[in-house]
Amino acid sequence: MTDETPSEATPDTGDASPAEDAIMFAAFEGWNDAGSAASSALLHLIDVWGAEKIDELDPEEYHDFQENRPMVSTAADGTRHLAWPTTTISVVEPPMTRRRVVLVHGIEPSLRWKSYCTELLEIAQSLGVTTVVTLGALLADVPHTRPIPVSVTSDDPAVQHLLEVEANTYEGPTGIVGVLHSAAHEAGFHSLSVWAAVPHYVAHPPSPKATAAILGRLEAFLAEPVALKDLEEDAEAWQNGVDKLMTEDTEIAEYVKQLEEAKDTAELPEASGEAIAREFEQYLKRRDKDL
Repeated sequence: MTDETPSEATPDTGDASPAEDAIMFAAFEGWNDAGSAASSALLHLIDVWGAEKIDELDPEEYHDFQENRPMVSTAADGTRHLAWPTTTISVVEPPMTRRRVVLVHGIEPSLRWKSYCTELLEIAQSLGVTTVVTLGALLADVPHTRPIPVSVTSDDPAVQHLLEVEANTYEGPTGIVGVLHSAAHEAGFHSLSVWAAVPHYVAHPPSPKATAAILGRLEAFLAEPVALKDLEEDAEAWQNGVDKLMTEDTEIAEYVKQLEEAKDTAELPEASGEAIAREFEQYLKRRDKDL
């Protein structure tokens, strides 16, 4: 796996219109979503871009309601509302590139994963999607004081060559993110998988610093700045909170110090001028959009 940031947007498909060269981002709450970082990134995009929900999957087909129960709430007017654990499909054309983006958000299903992926990919195809990007987050031995590592992999040789990313070498149990990524590749879509590494000693959600790191990578895919709104302040408050935890627990402080030393040694090349320039360019694009 690699932390290399793709230097180009998603694979070139010629002179296709925005609707014929759409890209789909998909994230799911549950096993694949440490600190809720991936699903929070997806929901953030829906919010800041004002995406329109156009479809949802029937939860009766894919969920065990004793495992993921429906939620009852009361509206301001006193109306009672029952929300089922479904998967929603939203669409938007971001203001700069105007490329159609399909945003899939849901809870990892309990049942019929093959049918679930087939239905999602049929919807994707009907919306002109050519590239599927799955988002995930995992717990890892990384320090909260350093930039959150985000790995980008693909099983598509063309994508590997174009974006300079590696094949996924993970072997072992997988979740719906891994299954959807594999199904998309087999169905002929360009496919990539984006994973953030969340410090395992602060696993409880939310994890705003990891969410912001994922969004930074997605900016590179679309060449489209993503307004972070309150996320930067939330990430700073999150880090300050974990720093305070360290002052109260010497064992955690020593452990974090060891992680910092290992991280700094392993990723010294990331401090290169090219890496710094890349991060600064993303900052300027985001700032100019907010002005």
